[in-house]
Amino acid sequence: MQKCIAFVGNIPNHEKQSWLAKIGPLLKNTRLIPFEELSATECLTIEVAIVANPNPKELAELPNLRWVQSVWAGVERLVAELPNAHFDIVRMIDPNLASTMAEAVLAWTLYLHRDMPKYRCQQDRQVWMQHDLVELKDRKVGILGLGQLGKAAAEKLVLNGFNVAGWSRRSTELEGVKCFSGAEGVNQLLAETDILICLLPLTKDTQQLLNDKSLGLLPKGASIINFARGPIIDEEALLSHLESGHIEHAVLDVFKTEPLPTDSALWTAPNVTVLPHISAPTNIRTASKIVATNIARYFESGEIPEAVIRTRGY
Repeated sequence: MQKCIAFVGNIPNHEKQSWLAKIGPLLKNTRLIPFEELSATECLTIEVAIVANPNPKELAELPNLRWVQSVWAGVERLVAELPNAHFDIVRMIDPNLASTMAEAVLAWTLYLHRDMPKYRCQQDRQVWMQHDLVELKDRKVGILGLGQLGKAAAEKLVLNGFNVAGWSRRSTELEGVKCFSGAEGVNQLLAETDILICLLPLTKDTQQLLNDKSLGLLPKGASIINFARGPIIDEEALLSHLESGHIEHAVLDVFKTEPLPTDSALWTAPNVTVLPHISAPTNIRTASKIVATNIARYFESGEIPEAVIRTRGY
């Protein structure tokens, strides 16, 4: 008997059509139907939904839903707005995503390490001045978050000769990386970091984790890369530390509000690099295969992939 799966997504139509076109042919004996095209009867049969920034009210109209497969790694909106949902939430875990993120981390860490923002400003002012080059082994890079993405990024940085440390909620070990954990571990990491890279999930514990006090723990002249979620950083506190010179530069790919509002001071701050959320986009080709494999396994054996622990937020 053919199964029905819903695609529930609050995303531009062309993106939705791309997902439907990629995933649909990979699902055997299964119909993939956009939520808005489901009949009342079909809504009652849906056990699995593929989601991309879904409207929670729409998922509530699927009473027999057992689990949802997000096509994105971040699921904080689902967790926050559906704390008592009757279904499991499965994040996108794609090795290709980790590789893409590690590449971005290396690229923008080198951007800061080789003083590219400083030389860009000098060019604007027609200034010819060389600056001392710090050796890779002496550049202390700290990573907040040693999950799948953080570990891949740390390994890439170590391979390229950086002095790497990392922090995770629970104690972990990673070859070539000085690892910290727990509340005190965050402070220790910040205090000895030249370039801070944020790869944490957004949870109630990480909301504004980087605030005026914690940013002040960074050594004077440190820089920041945020490839995680915007609300992890207090933007006003960050701007204050940038203006004072305590923080030299910030590379920001994520923001509290996206797209970044035109009146945001971050656009014009001379020591901020604004990116339009491009550090590690989901690869639709590899992600579609993972989604199809997870769904096929469920219908064959009833196995639901590892789901988000709601109390933890990821």
